[in-house]
Amino acid sequence: MAQTPPFAPFEWMIAWRYLRARRAEGGVSVMTWISLIGITLAVFALIATLSVRSGFRAEFVDTILGANAHVTIYQFGEVAANGQIDRTITNYETLAEQIRAVPGVTRVAPLVRQQVMANKGQSNSGVEVFGIAAEDLKTIPRIASSELALGDINQFDQGIAIGSGVARTLGVTVGDRIKLISPNGVKTAFGTSPRVNAYEVVYIFSAGRYDIDRTRAYLPLLEAQSFFNREGVADELEVMVEDPEQVDEMALPLLQAAGERGQIWTWRDASGSFLSALDIEDRVMFVILSVLVLIAAMNIVSGLIMLVKNKGRDIGILRTMGLTQGSIMRVFFICGSFTGIIGTAMGVILGCLFALYVDQIFAFVNYLSGGTAWDASVRGIYFLPAKLQLGDVLSAVALSLGLSFIVTIFPARRAAAMNPVEALRYE
Repeated sequence: MAQTPPFAPFEWMIAWRYLRARRAEGGVSVMTWISLIGITLAVFALIATLSVRSGFRAEFVDTILGANAHVTIYQFGEVAANGQIDRTITNYETLAEQIRAVPGVTRVAPLVRQQVMANKGQSNSGVEVFGIAAEDLKTIPRIASSELALGDINQFDQGIAIGSGVARTLGVTVGDRIKLISPNGVKTAFGTSPRVNAYEVVYIFSAGRYDIDRTRAYLPLLEAQSFFNREGVADELEVMVEDPEQVDEMALPLLQAAGERGQIWTWRDASGSFLSALDIEDRVMFVILSVLVLIAAMNIVSGLIMLVKNKGRDIGILRTMGLTQGSIMRVFFICGSFTGIIGTAMGVILGCLFALYVDQIFAFVNYLSGGTAWDASVRGIYFLPAKLQLGDVLSAVALSLGLSFIVTIFPARRAAAMNPVEALRYE
């Protein structure tokens, strides 16, 4: 007797007829639809969550790397003649050339960095001022290439550049003048008096990060050196590298180039704990949503058990006609797995559409909530990002299909093991 190949056409035909339940077997049809909808929603939720988490991490890292130094080089403090600790870099131009010679370094910029009070009329804001050369400022992507920027960065030497949050707090725009007030000002016989200078706002940038836009301002390097009593010195060196993700591998060469007093602080040192927390949250969310997929897949088991019970007479007849246990098992396996495949496909489509149109969806949700759906002061960035990655989609598909196939095996084996004599005894 010739053996039929696995998953022969007649097995698919029988499975398809069983999936198209008649009205008298409406319960089976209802359970099939419940299983289908459950799998679809679970896969959609998994892909949507993974895409949002990937997008949030990518946007967060991009705002860090696009507006901040990849590596910051300081110097250990030395005791000055007045007994105070001096951490300034006197030979910053020579040191910058040494750092530029390190393979992988794309840019080195000397900085003067201090905190002051910005004032306009009755409005005040604490800001962190970065003294930087104009040509170096133009190489900072999130500052120089800001789509929401106002003013002309080419006029930077004639005034001050401030973040959009600072401008909003002070109520100023391009062309207005603001005051910078530094407590460490002119030294007199009666002590140190605050220094106050007024500067014209020539450029307003938006770096995409709330904390940066709310607290940062840029002054020309020479003006900052004069204002903060840093003539001829710098506070630190801002270093950009070709591959920021591999910055840890460049730590030793950069430290060697920085000299005996040099010390470095990478962007991973500054934000590594937050990124680690995001990675842990990604894993936890994947596990939680995997449970949802498992629960949805268990509905397939319920539907198949009902189908096997209703089709007991058919199973007995098919067995007496010569169908093997393997054929019966494959028929019911096709019934369950087909539901998982269709549900997974629909979930993938919905999840991908969500990731692609997340801006429009978020705008609608934000409108319904009155503009309070996303608080940039808490989350750091201004919008809900989503990044659709092939790996995330494949993970969701593999998880859904894997669970659907596995849970289908048990009721299919139960149907195959049914005794045809017992199935037909009361028919």
